[in-house]
Amino acid sequence: MIQIKICGVTTPEDVDVVADAGANAIGFNFHPKSPRYVDPKAAEPLVRALPSFLAPVGVFVEAPMRQAIAIGFQLGLRTLQTYTSPPDDDPFPFAHLPAFRVKDAASLQAIRQYVAGCASFGRKPAAVLVDSFVPGEVGGTGKIAPWELLVGFDPGVPLVLAGGLTPDNVAEAIRLVKPKGVDVASGVESAPGKKDPGKVRAFVKNARAATQL
Repeated sequence: MIQIKICGVTTPEDVDVVADAGANAIGFNFHPKSPRYVDPKAAEPLVRALPSFLAPVGVFVEAPMRQAIAIGFQLGLRTLQTYTSPPDDDPFPFAHLPAFRVKDAASLQAIRQYVAGCASFGRKPAAVLVDSFVPGEVGGTGKIAPWELLVGFDPGVPLVLAGGLTPDNVAEAIRLVKPKGVDVASGVESAPGKKDPGKVRAFVKNARAATQL
């Protein structure tokens, strides 16, 4: 079954929306420059409100792994999603989801090398997240990732597809790329950090339906 993560949640109301829609994971963005930023202290009641089946994921950009781990323990996160973390960083006891912005074939080779580097330290990531490349931006841009490059791409661990996904195109993306998971933020929003309940439900429904064809 496809794994679905709704990212950039900032309010208790949107936590309920994501939970009711049947997503597998929910992302809290701890990057201060993001329009979806949530202060770790403000995130505590959001995480406390999660049902047991909905996995909390912390999103960290250029943050030391030790800082991400500290916040992970503080909030009871299950997964740390990181940008620009070295392969020798040890996220234990959390699952690690390193994220990469892809623009060409060299980007894919960099992902393979990263996974191999992690493996050499005995700590393969749980999966890798592939996002679109936008100069100066890290995620949440709404730009579609280069699906054509990702057809048949095997990084050596499960692939999570992000970048410009919406309720209207997620089924096509799944059929083409065949990822193990999908991740969406701006594609189900009415404004940055504010989820649209109808779009969230449609995204989850369409993603699930695509894997049953």
